[in-house]
Amino acid sequence: MSAHSTTRAILRASTALPRAVIGAPRADGGDIASRLQAAFEAFKAKYDGQADNMQAALDDLSSRIAAGDMNGRGGVAPSDPEYSRLFAAWARNGNEEQGLRQLNAEGLRANIQASMSVGTDSAGGYLAPIEWDRQVIAALRNVSPMRRLATVVVTTVRAYTTVWNTKGWGSGWVGETASRPETASTGLAAVPFGHGEIYANPAVTQQLLDDADFPMEQWLAAELADEFTFQEGPAFIAGNGTNKPNGFLTYVTGGANAALHPGGAIALTTVAAVAAVTTDELVDFVYALPAPYRQNASWVMNSATAGKIMKLKDGDGNYVWQRNLAAGQPSTLMGYPVEIDENMPDLAAGALPIAFGDFKRGYVINDRTGVRILRDPYTNKPYVNFYATKRVGGGVRDPKAIRVIKMAAS
Repeated sequence: MSAHSTTRAILRASTALPRAVIGAPRADGGDIASRLQAAFEAFKAKYDGQADNMQAALDDLSSRIAAGDMNGRGGVAPSDPEYSRLFAAWARNGNEEQGLRQLNAEGLRANIQASMSVGTDSAGGYLAPIEWDRQVIAALRNVSPMRRLATVVVTTVRAYTTVWNTKGWGSGWVGETASRPETASTGLAAVPFGHGEIYANPAVTQQLLDDADFPMEQWLAAELADEFTFQEGPAFIAGNGTNKPNGFLTYVTGGANAALHPGGAIALTTVAAVAAVTTDELVDFVYALPAPYRQNASWVMNSATAGKIMKLKDGDGNYVWQRNLAAGQPSTLMGYPVEIDENMPDLAAGALPIAFGDFKRGYVINDRTGVRILRDPYTNKPYVNFYATKRVGGGVRDPKAIRVIKMAAS
């Protein structure tokens, strides 16, 4: 039943008054029935017309919803079909979420696009900020293991010196009553280790320091410390001693510093091939190092050399290279740990690609304090300079503790 019919039925029912009410006499002698009838007729005339108008409006609204015509243009197609379909789906389902699901099922939802978008900055992209990582990611670089292998000494003066004992003591066997002539005494010699200096002097504008969204000064300090560590690695291997440490490869027989140490030069073992080493040659090489130094010995080579050594087998067909599966533990070659240092030469004619020995006994690194950074906002305005320095020295402490393989010349 329509709302209009319901309203008229109520009004019709209201005119049928009970006879007891109609026939009831008034105290003042008036006709109650006539007065009530007149009142109901006036009520009926007033609200019956409004009910007709309300029903007409409801019927018109229902027609427009069904036709998708909400702009009141009398059946003219709306200017935004996607919007009309969305509204019609909502009207049919009585729920926005269900209406959207219906549009998605019909493949229509994907066609509805806003005029503002994240992809265009001026069209609203500025309102969708990007979350920046507060860390700066960089490629990892190879860091020399020499600081871990060698002895590191920190000093507060400009140089560091050790004393080398030549162990030249004289002695001999004597009889019970034989005379005891004076014997020879040992010789002592100073072994100095000078310093080199690494520096960096990057400049950053004051505005960038003020506005950067992460602690830039702390990041700069950490980056410079890493850079200095990267720079000193090659010097520990082959540094020429000019404003830098003396690398241990320069102390080998025939090297630039062969005569620098009072204990002599680092011994060489020359192999037969230009770019290959055999298992037997490695065995001879290991046992050429004096026994007291083999106890804490390590191999040092680069990755290219290690890749070739890993393929070597013993006489029973077993690999002489053993991988250590424990985290943080190096692989072993003939029972001795292998350290990878990319600053070591490759296998090539006349090269020195493999070292073996007790590096804690054989090489010393001398740090004159650590990294110092001077913040200078005055001399290069509007830039702030970060003048960083590190003084470090290095050299062979005991040449007997290290041995090096030399490849054949041709």
